Amino acid sequence: MSSVLQGFTKSLAMTFVSEIGDKTFFAAAILAMRYPRRLVLAGCVSALIVMTILSATVGWAAPNLISRKWTHHITTLLFFGFGLWSLWDGFKEGGGGSEELAEVEAELDSDMKANGKTTKDKTEDENKKQKRPFLTQFFSPIFLKAFSINFFGEFGDKSQLATIGLAADENPFGVVLGGVVAQLVCTTAAVIGGKSLASQISERIVALSGGMLFIIFGIQSFLTSVEA
Repeated sequence: MSSVLQGFTKSLAMTFVSEIGDKTFFAAAILAMRYPRRLVLAGCVSALIVMTILSATVGWAAPNLISRKWTHHITTLLFFGFGLWSLWDGFKEGGGGSEELAEVEAELDSDMKANGKTTKDKTEDENKKQKRPFLTQFFSPIFLKAFSINFFGEFGDKSQLATIGLAADENPFGVVLGGVVAQLVCTTAAVIGGKSLASQISERIVALSGGMLFIIFGIQSFLTSVEA
């Protein structure tokens, strides 16, 4: 049985390179410039933790539905597939994350207009928020907005599918723990660093690094199946 440490290490590295420069990373950075950082961080991290737990649960349940041998082979193929996908994206990408950042910012602006958000409304929301008890702030519209953007942004994402595959092949507790730590580090960096940090991230380097990491995991998984 795979150790918790191995699952933790793989999940930590995989999630980190997958989330840095991801759309949810940019969304967190932009939201943090428009709303209170504490609420944005709480909403984003909560969504990513819930998604990580759900993905790991699906991966943990997979060997109970089909044989562990097949789940191992599928996981190996997923690693190689995501590795080649990331490498291809890396070779196509430009040097920085400005285009992706601008795209995410445009989507958020469009969403705000569609919902009739105005500066006056936000000011009133801020005044109301300050009068609320501490705990009720986590259920504010800002928290829910950050939560929904990140939660639905992760559905079908490469990192979600990779987490499912990793949890099917490694200790699920270690996978969840590593994923949560990586999500917390990445999201905190996005919220604190804001737009200035996000614009300096090289999507090419991130994609190439992630691709090589997935390939390494794929080779390790393949060798494990050969030895077995």
